[in-house]
Amino acid sequence: MTSSMTETSARGFTGSEPAVSLTGVSKDFGHVHAVRGVDLTIAPGEIVAFLGPNGAGKTTTIDMILGLTQPTAGEVEVLGLAPRHAIARGLVSAVMQTGGLLKDITVRETVAYTGSLFAHTRSIDEVLADAGISGIADRKVAKCSGGEQQRLRFAMALLSDPALLLLDEPTTGMDVEGRRTFWSTIREDAAKGRTVLFATHYLEEADQYADRIVLISQGRIVADGTGAEIKALASGRTVRATLPDADTAALAALGGVDHVEVRGDSVIVHAKDSDAVARYLLTQTPARDVEIAAKGIEEAFLSLTGHDESEIR
Repeated sequence: MTSSMTETSARGFTGSEPAVSLTGVSKDFGHVHAVRGVDLTIAPGEIVAFLGPNGAGKTTTIDMILGLTQPTAGEVEVLGLAPRHAIARGLVSAVMQTGGLLKDITVRETVAYTGSLFAHTRSIDEVLADAGISGIADRKVAKCSGGEQQRLRFAMALLSDPALLLLDEPTTGMDVEGRRTFWSTIREDAAKGRTVLFATHYLEEADQYADRIVLISQGRIVADGTGAEIKALASGRTVRATLPDADTAALAALGGVDHVEVRGDSVIVHAKDSDAVARYLLTQTPARDVEIAAKGIEEAFLSLTGHDESEIR
């Protein structure tokens, strides 16, 4: 589904207000506190990844930014305006993961039909090129792969030239080259002032392409910073070694060990005292290829939210 309404071109927006501003925002559904006192400011031109486990309040927060639901308490502003007013001016577009496509018309016809609903849009050829789908413009939507359909939704969102673009799982179904091209386009747009807020279950993608990562858990923001800053918040390091038939109980009993995993002939130990683990492996076991590394984005997510990576969607 692609959501975008426009009366003016949005890239020319020159307001000095934050792209997104949430102040003390809460949202209750009866006795359920979905969002609890969220404060968040996103500057124009930032690329921000918004991550959280199931039920964390991520989707509810995005819905409030889009004006689809109103906060129980607090204030939400988009480009200095109420969310619905920003959308009515064509300043905001959203690309959702599924829905919103007619399968029996072509890619070009889909974009043309979407553009006909608005007073002012960018050219069809331009948005097709930006989305990287000029070569399939005459293909029926039903014949497009999942990744190509997601690029089509992206093209539709670009029609209004939005100042703020919200993306839900934007690269789902894309191959490696498709993802690289997509993020290259996003980077170019951000350099021109477009703000991008995206949700993804690809943690490494968030780490690689976002200027900031915002982690939300149980309705509250638990971390907000660059990928490096988020990873630094997860204490400890990871020790990896080749050790067939590893004695996981002995490793787990070492001081400061948080978690032990076995993957084939490799053992991975998450520990606060990585030196002690490495010393044990090298002196008390036949382990080889011992490596010590700072925790990655997956470990940071687990540490800060108490959830597994598979639960972030």
